[in-house]
Amino acid sequence: MAILEWCQNTHVNWHYIAPGKPMQNGVVESFNGSFRDECLNETLFSSLTHARTEITHSSLGNITPSEFASQIALEKQAA
Repeated sequence: MAILEWCQNTHVNWHYIAPGKPMQNGVVESFNGSFRDECLNETLFSSLTHARTEITHSSLGNITPSEFASQIALEKQAA
């Protein structure tokens, strides 16, 4: 009830996804499945910090954010 009250107070439309109907939100369901298969099922996290680090690096092709930034800078210079 709290979420419905919040939606009314903030004028946010509530869109309900029926149980057993994942295709009502196919983009998110596809992402969740891929993320689970490619990251969550492959890694045993030892802490929340470890999980955050692994998830951040996997989104950047398993390199650190600074390495990613350097790579993008080099690509821009070469173009």
